[in-house]
Amino acid sequence: IGRTGALGWTTATQRVPGQAQSCIQMDGLDAARAGQQSVAEAFTTTLSMIVVSELGDKTFFIAALLAMRHDRRAVFLGSASALVAMTVLSVLMGVVLPALLPRQYTHWAAVGLFVYFGAKLLMEAVKMFRDGEGDGPSDELDEVEKELKDRTPTGKGAVKGFSAIFMQALTLTFVAEWGDRSQISTIALAAAKEPLGVVLGGSFGHCCCTCLAVVGGKYLATSISERVVVGSGGLLFLAFALHGLFTGSPSD
Repeated sequence: IGRTGALGWTTATQRVPGQAQSCIQMDGLDAARAGQQSVAEAFTTTLSMIVVSELGDKTFFIAALLAMRHDRRAVFLGSASALVAMTVLSVLMGVVLPALLPRQYTHWAAVGLFVYFGAKLLMEAVKMFRDGEGDGPSDELDEVEKELKDRTPTGKGAVKGFSAIFMQALTLTFVAEWGDRSQISTIALAAAKEPLGVVLGGSFGHCCCTCLAVVGGKYLATSISERVVVGSGGLLFLAFALHGLFTGSPSD
């Protein structure tokens, strides 16, 4: 069928390779679009999680209080560098998990983690509203102020210079972020979603929160309602859990 050799018509067997190539190209475009969507989804999910987790958090207060006393550029660069480094480290830890456990296990573990954090935060917010507490900043603000006062030398030993301020902000922020709720959530997201999107979303979210802390200073830190932030965080974590529940694991 389709052979007319002398007239030079294209045979059916000659058309097949071209059709196959077109199908391969279409499959490649579909895969590229799906990859872009997964990166974008991971970016927006991580960004929103970081914003509600870090506003009013200990690292936020560290940047705000240090910026009141020292060069804001050094404080921002030091704090942001520590948080970006922690994000990359957390994502690497999340990438390793699927290599050790099946991806569907890490997916449902992440969903369970989001349910736990969401329920815990909502219970704390309800308790604050019921008891009339949490209308202002959290107690961590006073803790950070006391910690900075104890750690920061005065007089001749006072911290001076761009590099010294940078290193102080970096070390204080890195230590405060280690084991924090946002770090654990970043690990879970990296295990369940596209790692590149998690890195970009987490880094951008941390930089935005640090910028707000440095620019707004203590005024912004004291204006944040703890119970509103806690309640918003709880709802967001539960939304992540529902999304993971309905979408299922990649292998489902």
